[in-house]
Amino acid sequence: MSDASVRPRHPRPHSLPLVAPLRLGRPSDTWFKPALSVVAASAVPQLTLLVLGRLDLVIYTMAGSLCALYGHGLPYARRAGTLAGVVLAMTAGLGAALVTASLTHSTAVLVAVGALLAAVQKAGCDATRIGPPGHVILTFVSSAALFAPQRPGQVPAHLALTLAAGAVAWLVCVGPALIRREGPERRAVARALAAAADRVADPGPRTHRAAAAAVHAAWQCLLASGRPTPVRRSLERLVAHAEAAVTPSDTAPEAEADRLRGLAALTRGRGPVPVPPPPGPQGAYGIEHAELYGIDAERAALRDPGRRRAARRALVRSLGPGSPLLPVAVRTLIGCALAGCLCAALGVGRPYWAIVTAASLYQANVTLTWNRTLQRTLGNLLGVLVFAAVLPLSRTAPLALVLCCLFFGFAAEALITRNYWLGSVAVTPMALLVLEFGAPHPAGELIGDRVLDTVLGALAGFLAAALVTNRRAAGRVERALEATAKARTEAERAAGRHPAERARARRALTASLVELREAADTAAGEWWQRALPEQEVLAAEQAGHRTLTATAQRPGPAARAPETRRGTTVPAPSIGAE
Repeated sequence: MSDASVRPRHPRPHSLPLVAPLRLGRPSDTWFKPALSVVAASAVPQLTLLVLGRLDLVIYTMAGSLCALYGHGLPYARRAGTLAGVVLAMTAGLGAALVTASLTHSTAVLVAVGALLAAVQKAGCDATRIGPPGHVILTFVSSAALFAPQRPGQVPAHLALTLAAGAVAWLVCVGPALIRREGPERRAVARALAAAADRVADPGPRTHRAAAAAVHAAWQCLLASGRPTPVRRSLERLVAHAEAAVTPSDTAPEAEADRLRGLAALTRGRGPVPVPPPPGPQGAYGIEHAELYGIDAERAALRDPGRRRAARRALVRSLGPGSPLLPVAVRTLIGCALAGCLCAALGVGRPYWAIVTAASLYQANVTLTWNRTLQRTLGNLLGVLVFAAVLPLSRTAPLALVLCCLFFGFAAEALITRNYWLGSVAVTPMALLVLEFGAPHPAGELIGDRVLDTVLGALAGFLAAALVTNRRAAGRVERALEATAKARTEAERAAGRHPAERARARRALTASLVELREAADTAAGEWWQRALPEQEVLAAEQAGHRTLTATAQRPGPAARAPETRRGTTVPAPSIGAE
């Protein structure tokens, strides 16, 4: 083997893509949930204000209504707490912006506060892994409020409107639990079954990683779902079945993949949860009852106060010195400040759109940030044209303005899962129409300012991402390698122990492999850092997948486990191209 095949690669800028980031993908299987939720959460306060003749207050109720975009992948028990936290975070950011706006009219101060809020919101969302839409909505609301006329005495009432609208959003997002309590869990398990089917049909590193990530997400969803119910017990059995299904068997791959996809479709539907082959030595994969229900110990551990305190400490440490999240937060701070200052210098009176544009670009690494820069710029420029076309219609009556905003809110969430730029085509006119609630603005001024803000915000934002290095990304890969090696050792040692203990060790190994892949992908897209241990990452993934395969096999008609001796495990053969 030549030296070139194992030499570590130094990430560096090269041939940034222009077309690939703009290609449309398949829509999310739950795209309609945030779309319908945000419409319902927005319609109640907006129509109420329309009746009262106070549409000028929509900006404050919209802050609470937009919280309905969060948490749709979480089980309802976890979603309730998460959404409450989002509403409080939204109110806190809005409060800081309104107080600042009421105390000063200095553009430099307002831009500085907006950039600082954007950086804090970015770091907080990354640390908590809140998921889409992340910090962008929080930054949009707080940045817009900074440049809205405000008096100190108005702040409490405006924040009360946000909290009231946030309560409506909370009810909209949590209310479906009364109809279909295990809906999020069923969708997560269906994704795991579908990913397992893809793995069976097309064995290889890519499908194995996707299956491991989907199974891990399904287990995490079940762990966070609250007390066990008969439906959740059945879903646990299905996840264990999906996890075991990727091991070699005597069943034809095509037939097995079709059967798993059929289970996924039934699980996603509204009928009874399907039943996989029975557990025990005679089952298709020899899944044991104790292994299925070993999740109870983990669920109990999550409720332990000591475990919760440890989780809070880990969250604080994730933002401490040495954290790979801090450089991204610094990029956000510098990029937003630079974008706001450039627009202010060019005469834009309210450069908050430039701040929001810059803040929306920052992803896990520079390469993904470049992709988002292209998507955001194209989407915003096309969205301005859409705004120019619908503006006359929106000005025919106050109700028409409300309905236009609701339509674009739905369209944004319906389209954004296909590609971010397509969703931005709908987000841009919605954001511009919000300004019409206060008072009509000259169309030419609005369009010109938004085009200028978009271009300058994108340029300044990406410039900051390229210049602020994130050498800590490689350190995250090294820590993930150590954690994976430790988890693999524990999984091998647990191979001969109680099935519940063995299952917990396997889930820990799966989680470490998911973290390792995420860390490696993030570091691979960064510039200006030390060499990446790519060969070590590949070897660790292969070894981890072999261990998962070996420890999943049980004596039975489909497969037999490898022999296990004290302190040693005979590895199973590699699967596919791994």
